[in-house]
Formats: sequence, C-alpha cells, structure tokens
Amino acid sequence: MKGSNVLKRLYLLCSLLFISSLGADELSEILSGTKESLFDYQFQGNELQSDILSKSWINPVTVSYGKNYTTQFRTGTVDTSTFSVSIDQPIFKSGGIYYAIKYSGALRNANRTDITLQRRQMIGDAVAVLFNLKRIRLEKEKMRYQIENDTIDIRQKRDSYEAGILDSSFLDQAILKKSQDETALLEMRLNEMELKQRFSVLSDKNPDKLRLPKLKLIDKQNYTRKNLELKRDSLHALEMDYKEKTTWAKYLPTVSLHGQYIDGDLNPLFPSPNLNESYYNYGFSISMPIDVNAFSDIELSKVEKLRAATEVIDRKHTVNEEYDWIRNSLHILDKKISLARKDEKIYGNLYKVTKNLAQAGEKTVYDANVMKNSQQIRRLDQRIYSIDKQLQLLKLYVRMENVL
Repeated sequence: MKGSNVLKRLYLLCSLLFISSLGADELSEILSGTKESLFDYQFQGNELQSDILSKSWINPVTVSYGKNYTTQFRTGTVDTSTFSVSIDQPIFKSGGIYYAIKYSGALRNANRTDITLQRRQMIGDAVAVLFNLKRIRLEKEKMRYQIENDTIDIRQKRDSYEAGILDSSFLDQAILKKSQDETALLEMRLNEMELKQRFSVLSDKNPDKLRLPKLKLIDKQNYTRKNLELKRDSLHALEMDYKEKTTWAKYLPTVSLHGQYIDGDLNPLFPSPNLNESYYNYGFSISMPIDVNAFSDIELSKVEKLRAATEVIDRKHTVNEEYDWIRNSLHILDKKISLARKDEKIYGNLYKVTKNLAQAGEKTVYDANVMKNSQQIRRLDQRIYSIDKQLQLLKLYVRMENVL
C-alpha cells in the first residue's frame, strides 16, 4: 500500500511537470516567425563575431603571385614570375593571447544572455497583453453591471423627483454618472482593440486560443540565481576583467615568428649559380611598444573593470528590491481580494433579504437587482485582482531563465 502511494505521487508529479512543459512550450513559441527569425540572426551573428574575435590574434597568411614583362633585352620580351607565402605571427604576448581568448568567450556569453533577455522580455510583453485582454473583458462585464445599476438609480431618482421628494440635482448627477460609465465602457472597447493590435505585432497566434499560465511566486534565492540581468552584468564584469589584462599585455614584450617562402624566376640581368629559384626566409623578433598613452589606456581599462564590478553590486541590490516590491504588492492584492470576497458575501446576504422584502412588497425588484449586480461586481473584482497578481509575477518570470 505504501509503495502504491509512492507510485501515485510520482505519477502526479510527472503529470504536473508534463502539463507545465506544455504551457512553457506554447508560450515560448508565442512570438511570430519574423520576430523569432530576427532573434535567431542575432544569436548567429553573436556566435560568428565571437569566433572572429577569439581568433583575432592569429595573423593572416599572405599569398602572392606576380608576373613581370620587360623589353629591355634585344632578344625580345622577357617575362619573370614570383610566387611567395609569408607570415608574421606573434606566439607570445605576455599573456595577451590567453586573455584575449578568454575575453572573447566572456563577451560571447554576455551578448548571448542579453539577446536571451530581450527575447524573453518580448515574450513577456505578448503574455502581458493576453492577461490585459482578459482583464479588460472582465472590466467591461463589470461596467455593464454598473451601468445597469445606474439605470435603476436614474429610474428611482426620477420617481422621487416627480413625487417631489428629491431635488433635480440628484437626478442630474445620476444621469451624468450613467453617461460617464457608458463613455468608460467605450474607452474599454477601444483599449481592447489596441491590445489586439499590439499582440498582432508581436505574434501571429490567435490570442483567444492561447492558454494563460498560472504563475506562482518564486523564492528569492531561485530568482536571484536565475536572473538574466544579473547574469548578463556578471558576465560583462568578467569580460572587463579579461579586457584589462589584455590591455596590460598589449604594452609588454611580444615574441613573433616570421617566415617566407619564395619561388621565382632569376633575374636574367644578374645570372648566378649561387642563387636558388625557390628559398625560405625565416626568423623571430621581440618587440615592445613605447606609447605615451599606455598609462591612460591601462587606467581606462581598470576604471571600466571597476565600473562593471560596481554595476553587478548595484544590480544585486536592484534585483532584491524588485523582488521585495513585487512580493509586497502581492500581499496588497491578496488583501484586496479578501475585501472583495467579504463584500461579495455581504451583498449576497443583502440580496436575499431585499428579495424577500420585495416579495413582501416592502422593497422593489430594482432594489434586489442593485444588490445582485453589486455582488457580481465584487466577484469580478476578485478575478481582476488575481490577474493583477499574475501581471506582477510576470515581471519576475521574464527576467529569469527557463521558467516560461
């Protein structure tokens, strides 16, 4: 029996992971093909640029071929040809080669992380539009209940005004309130159209057929560990550290090998049995530049390194503050949901009482409908606040790796 329970738990866990992965796959592919292609080109370009940079210390091999003609000789035109292969390659730069390779790797990873962050933020924008579409539809439904209450309020105030109980200003305010709410409903429809247009720019999917994720608060340690902005800045700091070392090495001794292979026709003007048509030139050199800007260049690289390291510290503080702010905002939204739930219960009880009084002739059906509509409004408020919580959590998720 105990083993059976363990199997059930494992099955449930696997099912949840499978469902979660389905949602993740669906959202990771929310962007249009054009947007995805642009990001793919950015990733490919970054890889190629990094490959070029990592091999930039290798000097090119120069291959040349030349052919000359001369009419200097009375015997006729004489032609000579020359083929050569030459190279001048540094093999030791006081650590500069090693740190240049390390620098290109850090730059590759920093740029890759930045592109990943840009893509995730765009995915987050698309998902935020989906949440806001759902939210504005709830707001529209809520406003319809409010307009219905406004209509009832106008009817009741008109009856009181005609009976001489109320002043005309009360009726005027009720009419104005209904007009304002109807205008607000039109604005919501316009906002809904704008949201759909924004989504169509980001995605070619049908927003009505996409499933919204159910986001939960991630623990602070996990959020910090997977935060893409912090990872990018840390990689940038590492990049600047290697760049400083590369700058130092630039002004230290360099050992280079140089070689040349030449295969060419001998000059007929100076024939000599001691000369070869094909031969090698080779050797080595030790060099060290003396540059008046060396100190400033090294100090600049040091300042850039310190600035990048400080940006990491500042980013850690920002990440912690962002997390705390969102967590506190979630607590406030939970309190709003709790208040709306209490109000819904109160209006529900008032509706029952008013309905019974209406049946007894002491209240009108309109009074009961007002209570019922108010109950529905507070019920919709709970769903709206829940979406607000999801929008807050989305701000965390888009800055993390592999969570959507």
